[in-house]
Amino acid sequence: MINRSFVTQKLQNKILLTLEMTTAKRAPKAKSSGVSFSEAAASSSHVHFDDKLHDSIVMVTPVPDGSFLVKVGFLKVQHKYEIVFTLPEIPSLGSDVCAAPLPNLHLRITDNTALPEGGHRITCEYMAHQEGVMKEEVFLISETSENACVKVTVQARVMDRHHGTPMLLEGVRCIGAELEYDSEQSDWQGFD
Repeated sequence: MINRSFVTQKLQNKILLTLEMTTAKRAPKAKSSGVSFSEAAASSSHVHFDDKLHDSIVMVTPVPDGSFLVKVGFLKVQHKYEIVFTLPEIPSLGSDVCAAPLPNLHLRITDNTALPEGGHRITCEYMAHQEGVMKEEVFLISETSENACVKVTVQARVMDRHHGTPMLLEGVRCIGAELEYDSEQSDWQGFD
């Protein structure tokens, strides 16, 4: 006589194994993640981040055309930020570098300091005026060489003011916010 519970258990195990293999083939391979959940964390509702995520700084990346891309992370719309980053030494510019006198409504260089080990520490103010991935450009020119110029593009991911408060990268500091205009708060009574 055949033990039905034993056969049923064997059949269930085989189905589960087949499902796991099928799911593993279809599911995308796991990539390294900065977030981990443990059983203790699940019970206490805590999320643990890798230590490398705490070192979040403004990223300066050289672009093949000789310019630089500065990624400053998430910012909030209608807020003003001070952004500090370091550019490497740029031989074509020399040591005497200044901001080009080109107007930019949303980004301006407020300080430029030559570093003793080479390179420049740049401080600028940025007004996050619109949602989305925003790119603003400033130019650095040499005070000694007539045609030497380098473009610096600052890229920010600007989020709506109703989507929470972003965690700012090291080198980014909020220095003010524009008042939100709401037409319903007006005292104006209209025309008589």
